[in-house]
Amino acid sequence: MDDEGEREYRTAELAKAAGITVRTLRFYRERKLLPPPRREGRIAWYDDHHLARLRTITALLERGHTLGGITELMNAFEEGQDVGTLLGVTPTEETPVRLSPEELADVFAGEVTPENFAEALKLGYLATDGDEIVHISRRLLDVSVALIREGVPLAAVLEAGSRVRVHAEALAVLFLDTMATHAPEADLDRLRPLAKSVVEAELSLAMDRHLAALRQREAAAGGGPGE
Repeated sequence: MDDEGEREYRTAELAKAAGITVRTLRFYRERKLLPPPRREGRIAWYDDHHLARLRTITALLERGHTLGGITELMNAFEEGQDVGTLLGVTPTEETPVRLSPEELADVFAGEVTPENFAEALKLGYLATDGDEIVHISRRLLDVSVALIREGVPLAAVLEAGSRVRVHAEALAVLFLDTMATHAPEADLDRLRPLAKSVVEAELSLAMDRHLAALRQREAAAGGGPGE
């Protein structure tokens, strides 16, 4: 037990708590899947973070991930942006979602590859907070899951998100510049919904135009009555 009351385990105790053998635990250490323990002389002391990591490894193996893939995921996890940095921008209208690594794997049903995980970290959709992963937005998470269920690969969802981000940044700058030029004393937080309404309306109209054009092309390709 350390000074803050967090439980500590010797090697055999940790292996038993995680439901694995001591040999397996040492193998994970050799593969660098587990952070080094605290040492007192020749005694290695592990804590609840090590236990959580071992349970995550077991859960990911049960979901079909290889040890090599798990190693890459864990490396990306360790290098991930801290949630304090990610959520440091205020105010926000988005609700963050906390997930364990295995819950994230379940949510995205086999799409959590090291490449996709690294890209999501790079975009700022995901951050790390101790043994948890935080998704920046419940709405974006729900949309991503819905698109994957429709057959869109997660890599394509992330690529689309990256492109949308560029346009969203430009729209935010346009709105703020317009207000700074013509209404410098305005309460921007109060007017924020106006910007969102404009974007939503314009996107809806653009979707109408493009869907109508698509249907016209499909009708022309199929041939009209009597042809």
